[in-house]
Amino acid sequence: MSNTSGTSGFNLDLTEVVEEAFERVGSESRTGYDLRSATRSLNIMFADWANRGINMWTMDSNVINLVPGQVTYPLPNDTIDLLEHVIRTQPNVASTQADLTITRISVSTYATLPNKIQQGRPIQVWIQRLDGQSYTTSLTLAAPISATDTTITLTSVVGIPNTAFIQIDNETIFYSYTSGNTLGNCFRGQNNTTAAAHIAGAQVIYQNLPSINVWPAPDNAQPYQFVYWRLRRTQDAGTGVNVMDVPFRFIPCMIAGLSYYLGLKAPEGLQRLPILKQQYDEAWQLAADEDREKAAIRFVPRQQFIGSTY
Repeated sequence: MSNTSGTSGFNLDLTEVVEEAFERVGSESRTGYDLRSATRSLNIMFADWANRGINMWTMDSNVINLVPGQVTYPLPNDTIDLLEHVIRTQPNVASTQADLTITRISVSTYATLPNKIQQGRPIQVWIQRLDGQSYTTSLTLAAPISATDTTITLTSVVGIPNTAFIQIDNETIFYSYTSGNTLGNCFRGQNNTTAAAHIAGAQVIYQNLPSINVWPAPDNAQPYQFVYWRLRRTQDAGTGVNVMDVPFRFIPCMIAGLSYYLGLKAPEGLQRLPILKQQYDEAWQLAADEDREKAAIRFVPRQQFIGSTY
């Protein structure tokens, strides 16, 4: 009887993925441009996958240590959305630590909160799904600042929002409001950076970071953590012999999808386009049906009665 290989590490690097896809189209990758074109299509396809539902392999979890009085906190730039979140009280005390519900609300609900800086244990969160891009501005520091200053004066505030994140040198700073050319109630060393001194004339970069707004603002009655589970972006396809940030079970779907994308661009693929599309749709459905939570779900109706008293 023949022996099996004894291994289960099969994977494809970028060039092998591209070669397999071109062969399904009825062509082959001949030039550097073909590889660049296929890599671009892969990255576009990964972006499309983010719109098709929850990709389980892109889930991870993290915590944010909440600061008394601070309402807004940045999320990692590659965050697509948050799936679950809780407020953890007494995070370093095993006997009293508790994970408590915090409800996600819309911008409309958050906008109607009458006092957004009221302090207490956070019970609601508004998630801002921003693009994470940084934008160079012509703004500079009007005066030097220390690592502990909570007000910052700029040469101008034209072109930046009333409240936002900025970057000065290597430090990210959140400011709560503007007054004239002054940024007020600044929280230093955000987004895993370190608060530092900066000289007059240092350039200011506006950062459109994805973030959360909690309400009420954390008080100092006890330590709080915002614990969350998120969906992140699939990593870029890369430029060489690296493998894809895609699990083994999605390899057939990835190859079928890239074949379809290349068939849209290659003349020799036009005749095969219907079958390439069908194969991609079937491969995606099979992979998506497998890539899901398999725990039991229990639905409990919430009853509400509205009546009047006479």
